[in-house]
Amino acid sequence: MKLIDAEYTFDNNKVLFYFTADGRIDFRELVKDLAAVFRTRIELRQIGVRDETKILGGIGSCGRPLCCSTFLSEFAPVSIRMAKEQNLSLNPTKISGVCGRLMCCLKNEEETYEYLNSKLPGIGDTVTTVTGLKGEVSSVNVLRQKVKILVDVDDEKELQEYDVSELKFKPRKQKEKKKGMDKEQKQLETLEKE
Repeated sequence: MKLIDAEYTFDNNKVLFYFTADGRIDFRELVKDLAAVFRTRIELRQIGVRDETKILGGIGSCGRPLCCSTFLSEFAPVSIRMAKEQNLSLNPTKISGVCGRLMCCLKNEEETYEYLNSKLPGIGDTVTTVTGLKGEVSSVNVLRQKVKILVDVDDEKELQEYDVSELKFKPRKQKEKKKGMDKEQKQLETLEKE
């Protein structure tokens, strides 16, 4: 058991002890002993590592006070997919917060990255430049909206960088919608056969 915080209620009717522990623990005897010492009702609350970090506070890797201890009222689920969408290294030490779980800011920035990524071609897609060159997308810079393309120039492959506005391609959203429509069409066809 690791004691994190203790507080009295305003009417001094109860003392709350917040703690973390590896598993579920029965502290009935401890509660009885504490009630005898403090002569009031005792409540022990087991909290998770994110709640512990919220209570204790600290400084994040960005150099600012932790989001959870300053403005986040509740914890939203964070997934590895969010880190992939943001083209972050999947190194656990780089995408984990002070609490050891995935950083909450991944969720905060998810919507922006989804929007920016929807305006970019995927790696491996074939695109056409304004000058008429066709090439394969080698890499994308989401925040700058730049795309590096492998094009054929005089029978040699050359890597060139373009702004997304200088390219012609099918945006990701349209591709995803088309894939979804194809699946729906197949499902409808199977239903009609039955």
